[in-house]
Amino acid sequence: MTQRTDTPPAWDERTQLMTFLDYVRDTARAKCEGVSEEDARRAPLPDSPLMTLCGLISHLRWVEHYWVQVMFLGEEPEGPLTQATDDDPDPEMRTAVDIPLPQLLAEYEKQSEGYRRLLSDHDLNARAERTIRDGRQVDLRWVILHLIEETSRHNGHLDIVRELVDGQTGV
Repeated sequence: MTQRTDTPPAWDERTQLMTFLDYVRDTARAKCEGVSEEDARRAPLPDSPLMTLCGLISHLRWVEHYWVQVMFLGEEPEGPLTQATDDDPDPEMRTAVDIPLPQLLAEYEKQSEGYRRLLSDHDLNARAERTIRDGRQVDLRWVILHLIEETSRHNGHLDIVRELVDGQTGV
């Protein structure tokens, strides 16, 4: 069982932010524990064919890649992000059905570990290399807060999908 806590070991801002980011990441992984491979790929919402446990975990992984590596560090997008179009804005959710859930979870965890170290090397006031849609440059603090918000929102989706595919609740 995934161990998680939202209580930081220290009360400085960075530790609090990173504790909450780790907590919501751990919650996403916990919501997938024990699900069958078949159920991990099931899309129980008729009008949302991409809303699967695999699709959501893949989305979380690639959202973090986008905000940390592409927006904050200024690197070029890679993986399924290079396939995004106006008609298919979330290809990472579509292509995830071909990847086993344990592999998606392992990739997400490995990336999280790397980002934990990378984010600790930058000041919270450091500005992103790229601007957001309105032309402003966000800082690292905003990126971390946005990732907490994004992951928390999708944890709600994981909750719903998990209950619909196999009845598991309360994680």
